[in-house]
Amino acid sequence: MSTWSRFKRYYYHHAGLGVALDISRMPFPDDFFAQMEPKIQSAFAAMQELERGAIANPDEKRMVGHYWLRAPQLAPNPELTSAIVSTLAEIKAFTAKVHAGEIAGPKGKFQHLLVIGIGGSALGPQLVNHALGNPRKDKLAVTFFDNTDPDGIDYVLATLRKKLAKTLVLVISKSGGTAETRNGMLEAIAAFKADGLDYPKHFVAVTGAGSKLDQTAVTEGWLARFAMWDWVGGRTSELSAVGLLPAALQGIDIQEMLDGAAAMDAATRVPVTAQNPAALLALMWHFATDGRGTKDMVVLPYKDRLLLFSRYLQQLIMESIGKEFDLAGNVVNQGIAVYGNKGSTDQHAYVQQLREGVNNFFVTFIEVLKDRDTKSALEVEPGITSGDYLQGFLLGTRDALTEKDRHSVTLTLPDVSPRTLGMVIALYERVTGLYASLVGINAYHQPGVEAGKKAAGGVIALKLQIMAALQASPREPFSAETLAARIGSPEKAELVFKILEHLAANKTTGVKKRAKAVNTESTYRLS
Repeated sequence: MSTWSRFKRYYYHHAGLGVALDISRMPFPDDFFAQMEPKIQSAFAAMQELERGAIANPDEKRMVGHYWLRAPQLAPNPELTSAIVSTLAEIKAFTAKVHAGEIAGPKGKFQHLLVIGIGGSALGPQLVNHALGNPRKDKLAVTFFDNTDPDGIDYVLATLRKKLAKTLVLVISKSGGTAETRNGMLEAIAAFKADGLDYPKHFVAVTGAGSKLDQTAVTEGWLARFAMWDWVGGRTSELSAVGLLPAALQGIDIQEMLDGAAAMDAATRVPVTAQNPAALLALMWHFATDGRGTKDMVVLPYKDRLLLFSRYLQQLIMESIGKEFDLAGNVVNQGIAVYGNKGSTDQHAYVQQLREGVNNFFVTFIEVLKDRDTKSALEVEPGITSGDYLQGFLLGTRDALTEKDRHSVTLTLPDVSPRTLGMVIALYERVTGLYASLVGINAYHQPGVEAGKKAAGGVIALKLQIMAALQASPREPFSAETLAARIGSPEKAELVFKILEHLAANKTTGVKKRAKAVNTESTYRLS
């Protein structure tokens, strides 16, 4: 079959959405879809049950309802429908008051927004901020605390120097106990206090009802509180208050985002494989990786505004698909590694390896048809614009990879707008859910993340033990081994050494290091 014939046969286009998908460069055999049809029909049925309110997260006995966020009428009971509708109305009303100056800081209208969150509580808002922001039109300029790195926090605070009086702060945490978010909140509170500001008049909580954060916001009299629900996971929370509130405050049309997502949901509910872009993509993931994650997914959007899309997909896909056990309890170690950046920048970075190095990946090219929001286009050569070159690099790179038997799919979007971004978010949420059904795993829990949090808590407890031992013998020098023995944990000498190195590198701790030729034999004491 010729390239053009295969393209015509396997090219999906949805005229109403303006979205196209080309899977013709994935060399699946002619009988692939027939073989996979029973599995994809089962996946459609599982997705239908999920949207009806089935317990789709059996570990936590929870429903999974991010699809209801853009179609509240589909929620399984009137209480949920009402909660979604009322929260959206509250977001819009609060935003209108902020923009009008009815809710303001001590020196006038809020002009800046600091979002404090991590994981899905940051990645989604960051994607939308970068993709849809306009420095000349944004109502509020947005910055983020998305880690517990003190230097990173200081960097962001430096950009807000002398601006905190006009800064609104969103603290986003479902439980209120996430350490990174709590630390960022405490750092922000300290900064506001240092500037002599009454921080509760600047702070807003997005959290679960009755959580630690919710209780703090009530006790301290924060400006507002917005709901997070246990049936919306962090990685699928962008179209809840988590993402809608910061986007609305920035000045982005959130209703357009929701409408776009709802339109894509309708398109991806169609139980006919060839007419469902989410099903087609899920099947391509299965073919490319043998349903076992044998190849990585490289995401290459040829659009600067989609720079953060691969990071967003990393969490959505890898946290959903990366699982040790299947639904029957068998060890399967499933997953698809996701990485990428943007084109054509990365043609000067890792495309050399993609074409000529180890063939352990497949590519998702993302093409955006609209170049820019201007009526005239500068020609960099007669009849040629910068946008023509961008498309040329995309199509040329795709051909260069195909020549070397490197496989790819291409998703074509009309533009980067609130509606289109809502569509893309909804598309990949559906693809991830369908793929999880194809390989028989639970896409909606994250036990590995919880294990990492528990282990981190152990390190913090060990640090306190170390400091207590040093304080008990303030001038006595300890090696990592002797100190580990002193606190009754000789088997943790490596962890003790790492913690001591960190303590000695920070003057505020008072821990001094005496270096030895063999670094692991160095000694530490409290001065």
